[in-house]
Amino acid sequence: MAKRIVLVTGSLAEPRVKRIAEELNGDDMEPVVANVGVKVAALMTADIVERRLKLPAGADRVIMPGRFRGDLDRLSDFFGTRFERGPEEIADLPEYLGHAKQQVDLSEYDVTIFAEIIDATLMTPAQIVERARMMRADGADIIDLGCLPDSPFPHLEESIAALHSDGFKVSVDSFNAEELSRATRAGADYLLSLSEKTIGIADEGPAIPVLVSAGAADAASLDRAIDIMIAKGKPFYADPILDPIHYGFAASIARYVDLRSRRPDVPILMGIGNLTELTDADTTGINALLMGLCSELHITAVLAVQVSPHCRTAIKEFDRARREYFAARKANALPQGFGMGLMALRDRRGFASTPEEIKTLAAQIRDANYRIEVAEDGVHIYNRNGHHVSDDPFELFPHLDTRSDAGHAFYLGVETARAEIAYRLGKRYAQDEPLSFGVVAETKGAADEAHLLNFKEAGSTFSKRAKAPEPKESKEP
Repeated sequence: MAKRIVLVTGSLAEPRVKRIAEELNGDDMEPVVANVGVKVAALMTADIVERRLKLPAGADRVIMPGRFRGDLDRLSDFFGTRFERGPEEIADLPEYLGHAKQQVDLSEYDVTIFAEIIDATLMTPAQIVERARMMRADGADIIDLGCLPDSPFPHLEESIAALHSDGFKVSVDSFNAEELSRATRAGADYLLSLSEKTIGIADEGPAIPVLVSAGAADAASLDRAIDIMIAKGKPFYADPILDPIHYGFAASIARYVDLRSRRPDVPILMGIGNLTELTDADTTGINALLMGLCSELHITAVLAVQVSPHCRTAIKEFDRARREYFAARKANALPQGFGMGLMALRDRRGFASTPEEIKTLAAQIRDANYRIEVAEDGVHIYNRNGHHVSDDPFELFPHLDTRSDAGHAFYLGVETARAEIAYRLGKRYAQDEPLSFGVVAETKGAADEAHLLNFKEAGSTFSKRAKAPEPKESKEP
């Protein structure tokens, strides 16, 4: 039997809610729209709802508007039916109702992130620990100390000890055999990178080696190193090396595929920096694709770096990607609908309303407060005095009356700027809320909580406490 779900709304939003209710109506769900008799449902109080709401018989759930501030437990007890707060945007109702019973679990993953400090030789142990803590906060599991050519690392042992004391696992990345030998004797957990020529270092201490070929793209050499470690019965990772675009990128992808097909049980690591650092493109998309390869090929470790300014959130992005993709693979699904952490520049549904819906709503407004919305035709701003649309906020300015309130003028400038950004990028805009840029530029809390969850206090949007200081009285004669 279909669940009867009551969608509570006001008269201004009722047409849009009814349209969505018709789309959702089916064998498993019977949405019923209930107009409480106020214009703006978000301004309702619990008292108003108790007096005016007439629930249809057999209601299983009652969905209140996302900006409703009233006591849901009180209403649930009063009506004897579960009340809950829905999404802030009407356009999000279908997704909210479709996923309300099962939240996405992003706590699991099966890819380990090595985060490299490439200039560790130039830093003190204290500075290394400070940098490592920031990387750990972004999602790094293992801190990799990068050794620079012709740059002595006399404090290597001290740095490893300092990181261990702070709870880190440590890897050391060097092509200098002496530094790798010192690292494993000092208790490093991993060594990057050993070939068949230097694999004897793996016997000098506890460090788990990451194996590479002795020469460029020498798969046979990597295979021999793998066989040596298997014969020793010791753990390892194999890294066929991901090359930059135009310098063997496609062939290097083929090496990963080939290694996995020939050796289905060998643990593999992929260094992603040759793509993220050496490509002028946003790293969210690059990391999403690379995580796709890792997921399909069961690559269980990556080495990430954050050197170039455009890569400053690469670790955080890959941490999010490994969680979303694990959840998707576990559900035997595409990596869609498992969070929006990697949607930095776009949203799947950027515009909450159509131009026609905004026009209809604007025609019913009878107060002077400005409403701002974004649709496919530009930025809309309207109140009882008019409705104006443009893709340029400067063209909206002549239609705004802000002469008596500098604070409100500032507020409208901020909001129309946000709205223009949302329009240009195709992102979701909600007045009074920050834009969401996923994990790339978190605004409030975690990526899935980029919009404020606390309800606004009633009254003016722009707080009067933000006014300019009063001028001091001059003491000069």
